[in-house]
Amino acid sequence: MLGSIKHLFARAARHAEGDAIAGWAQRAGHVYKREKDGDGFAVDGQFDAKPWRLEWGRPQRPYIEGHELRMRMVLGVPPDLQMLLMTKPLRERLAKDAFEQATQTNQTSLDDTVGEETRWLVVFPKISLAGSHILRNCFAGVSSLPHEGQAWLEGPLAHALERAAASWLSAQPPFLLMTLRGRIYLRLQLGSADESDIAAAVTLFGIAAAAARRVARARGDEPVSWSASTHSAWQSLPPANDRS
Repeated sequence: MLGSIKHLFARAARHAEGDAIAGWAQRAGHVYKREKDGDGFAVDGQFDAKPWRLEWGRPQRPYIEGHELRMRMVLGVPPDLQMLLMTKPLRERLAKDAFEQATQTNQTSLDDTVGEETRWLVVFPKISLAGSHILRNCFAGVSSLPHEGQAWLEGPLAHALERAAASWLSAQPPFLLMTLRGRIYLRLQLGSADESDIAAAVTLFGIAAAAARRVARARGDEPVSWSASTHSAWQSLPPANDRS
């Protein structure tokens, strides 16, 4: 009985949070959609006419507990531009998981049961964060192209991450930004759908997306198409050109 009452109160609280997010989305010109079970929602928006999707709900990665905020957007940058930034505690956990899997199975490489973010920590060079004391203490990054990875984190994105580290990321929750197969992703452990936290995450995501496109332009890269048949880091969402 007590458990049922707690469940009802929790569900009522999530509905109230959802109503606040719906109001924020409407004011910002986004489209809000509540999950059928009332335990999550999705928001569709655009940056420079490029659509993005945000979801808050049950986590899709084992390193996130409770509820997950996730975003994705097709950038059209080349697939070899693979860059990853995450909070340091998450880096330490994933590195530990990778080491344990390798030692327990006597493998010299990680298999497909682990996510790209874990494999990248093992195979890609580190991004230097020496230019910022705050970033160096709070984040870790790797990239298939170290020069481009460092360029991604310079300027506006570095400043935005420093502000985030002093506010909504100050507790160092599981959080990452990554570019993969022409897309950019954000994942964040977020137990409560707080309007200010979600708005801040959307702003940071937009800055990271613009920075990734700037890096691609600096290389002289032309936009590339993404094959929907390719394995995706976000399998449960529809193809990027389907915003339903």
